[in-house]
Amino acid sequence: MKRSTAVGPRVIAVDLLSAVLDKGRLLDEVLDDPRLAKLDERDRGFVRMLLGTTLRRLGQIDALIEHCVEKPMRAGAAWAEHALRLGICQLLFLDVAPHAAISTTVDLVKGGSQAGFAKLLNAVLRRLDREGRELVAAQDAPLLNTPEWLWRSWCRAYGEEIAHAIAAAHLMEAPVDITVAADPRGWAEKLEAEILPTGSLRRAAGGSIAALPGFSEAAWWIQDAAAALPARLLGDITGRSVADLCAAPGGKALQLAVAGGKVTAVDRSAKRLVRLTENLKRLGLSAKVVEADAGAWTPPEPFDAILLDAPCSATGTLRRHPDVARHKNPAEVMKLAAVQARLLRAAIAMLKPGGILVYCTCSLEPEEGPEQIEALLAEGAPMTRLPIRADEVGGLAELITPEGDLRTLPCHLADKGGMDAFFACRLQKA
Repeated sequence: MKRSTAVGPRVIAVDLLSAVLDKGRLLDEVLDDPRLAKLDERDRGFVRMLLGTTLRRLGQIDALIEHCVEKPMRAGAAWAEHALRLGICQLLFLDVAPHAAISTTVDLVKGGSQAGFAKLLNAVLRRLDREGRELVAAQDAPLLNTPEWLWRSWCRAYGEEIAHAIAAAHLMEAPVDITVAADPRGWAEKLEAEILPTGSLRRAAGGSIAALPGFSEAAWWIQDAAAALPARLLGDITGRSVADLCAAPGGKALQLAVAGGKVTAVDRSAKRLVRLTENLKRLGLSAKVVEADAGAWTPPEPFDAILLDAPCSATGTLRRHPDVARHKNPAEVMKLAAVQARLLRAAIAMLKPGGILVYCTCSLEPEEGPEQIEALLAEGAPMTRLPIRADEVGGLAELITPEGDLRTLPCHLADKGGMDAFFACRLQKA
């Protein structure tokens, strides 16, 4: 369709939103679209912000469309509906002037195969320019933007009040968390970052990561504050043999190598292992990299310690990956839980007697966390839980469950920008 070049970034944004919602593609994946590389930095940043905010606020946006449109837009109008969603996002959730948000959205569909929807889009946006802010103020944003099955799951697991706080935390763009190889205070000053109680450095989101001091020297890497905790739970691993199972893209393997472990990083994805290998090389670290299914792989000899960051639904990462909420479902959680159970039992077989195993997932779903450990211990596995102490996680006692496991939530450290949701349990082999 022929469109004005003035709406070029928005055309790309509609195409990418369609790829995420209609084709089930990951947001991170579609943001590698070569058309984005041809835009200047400001327009690239705008597209990323527009897509991320639209996905975070999709429930609210669709409720506003339903309020304004008597009949649902027909199936063939998907592109126009996505354009409308992005227009509403600009009008009500981003700092875009109303006339620009409206005119550029209408221009997106004019002259194309869905030009017949231009008048509808114009009418809806003009109505929402008059009424939308009051309507938004009356919405329960955390509830509306959370798929019903996830809301029910979180209410069962954490109670409605905490579920609401979790969902509210997902509406905020995540800050940039950094793990440094050494000298956190020095790098905090150079990076204009805050040192969190857990030891991670935190900067506000935005700007070029590659342009920051220390990036080219490989002095640090990007890693959510919660994701940095499980590897530390293995304790002193200097000179010990450590397996990082399901290791790619490698943040935890880097931590283990920096801590002095003799690291074996195992992952079934050759493509993702390339990135892990590049990161090791960039930081001047060494590890044995193995392409294999960790559930079927047999090491030459047992390990002193194992970190199993099992594949999961990733519902704990919605702050950074808002598309996850639109891709997952209860059936997939159960399928992944079966994979996690298989990996857990394989990990135990690889572990020396007396060795330490840390199992973790970046999921909020109980089936992928505590229920895995309960089932493992109930069946008589030769493992004993080693409770995690508050002093191991920056003194934040709220991160420790009554059973002694790690359970971070997006609403933890809310005054500092929150954190991803992680579950971790530490076990010792008899």
